[in-house]
Amino acid sequence: MVGRPVMQFAAHPKVFLHRKPVDFRKQINGLSLIVQDSLQLDLFAEALFVFINQGRNRIKILYWQKNGFCLWLKRLEKDKFAWPRQQNSETIIITSEELQWLLDGFNIWQSPPHQTLKFASV
Repeated sequence: MVGRPVMQFAAHPKVFLHRKPVDFRKQINGLSLIVQDSLQLDLFAEALFVFINQGRNRIKILYWQKNGFCLWLKRLEKDKFAWPRQQNSETIIITSEELQWLLDGFNIWQSPPHQTLKFASV
């Protein structure tokens, strides 16, 4: 199959965005401390922890995989990542599909998906 490689994060059911920019000199240990101490989240859960830099042109994703931590980085050569600014919480939960859209350059806060409707009968 010919095409661009795509990083698949679907194996991780939860994606936590840390809303405030972080110092990107931080690596696994520094980002782990933010997750564990500041956000008070389970660092070893099947989850992705997503961080952005001040310039919004880099994203780091931290996650635990079986027997060790993984740290993934994407750097944009042009443009900036869309990032939530009007939220009150320190962490925002999104889906792995929304994360992929975010990495592809979409602003998922500007155009939210259609509302889910539930009916009891026709």
